[in-house]
Amino acid sequence: MKSWDDMRIFLATARGESLSAAGRQLKMDPATVGRRIARLEEDFGTPLFAKSPQGYALTEAGTRLLGHAEEAEQAMQEAQETVAGRTEGIAGQIRIGAPDGCANYLLPQVCARIADANPDLEVQIVALPRVVNLSKREVDMAVGVSAPTAGRLTVQKICDYKLHLAASRRYVRSHGLPETLEDLRAHRLVGYIPDMIFDKELDYLDNLGVARIPLASNSASVQLRWVAAGAGIGVLHDFAMQAAGRVLRVLPVTISLTRSFYLIRHADDRRLERLNRFARALVDGMREEVARLEGLT
Repeated sequence: MKSWDDMRIFLATARGESLSAAGRQLKMDPATVGRRIARLEEDFGTPLFAKSPQGYALTEAGTRLLGHAEEAEQAMQEAQETVAGRTEGIAGQIRIGAPDGCANYLLPQVCARIADANPDLEVQIVALPRVVNLSKREVDMAVGVSAPTAGRLTVQKICDYKLHLAASRRYVRSHGLPETLEDLRAHRLVGYIPDMIFDKELDYLDNLGVARIPLASNSASVQLRWVAAGAGIGVLHDFAMQAAGRVLRVLPVTISLTRSFYLIRHADDRRLERLNRFARALVDGMREEVARLEGLT
């Protein structure tokens, strides 16, 4: 019978797809991880990984083992909660992934308040300009701007949020304020790099018929800084406009966008009460913070 430690090393290698990635997660030397994997494969009598210069990919046998290893992981997490006997509060480390607009302008204050109420909690925010991979356990849960339809996931709508075109007062003084959509063509626009938009819900300017974006970034935070610096006109989250300083909405009646945030979790994690508590606090906190910040805009 294989130990939980064996399964932990196997899972880290399967998810990281390399010995170095597994070593970083486990705080182990990659060579040690490699020896443990080799010994595990010897015990099973079959290769669990196909090794190549590109990394470690699961073999058919490794794929079959993955489900059992994840069940063992879930059982260990449930056992830890049961033994701890914690009936209130949240403890331990929780990692949440989110698009960078949410990660920069909403999650810090929301998670800080949750941490204030739970001194034994460690929160890690992963801000990525792409969809976070929950199946590889990059994070414990994720905030998304669209609801996934595949995979063993649970999805909860958090709230709607609004976005508008905005420009700094400095930009308006130098270039004027467009009064129609047609006027926008004479202005320098700020937006996403078209071929790096990872979710169709973020493709704001394409819906406005904008063909050219002179100032583009895959980061909502970079776009906000450009607008704040007077470099051009861009679509900003209403909840982030306070962070941009002295900005004005542009064509607010003509162009008003509404999008939604969703909380995405592993289906099996619904049995873990500490994650359930954190999820409830996160959803409530985000709803309150979006309403507060949009009310100030």
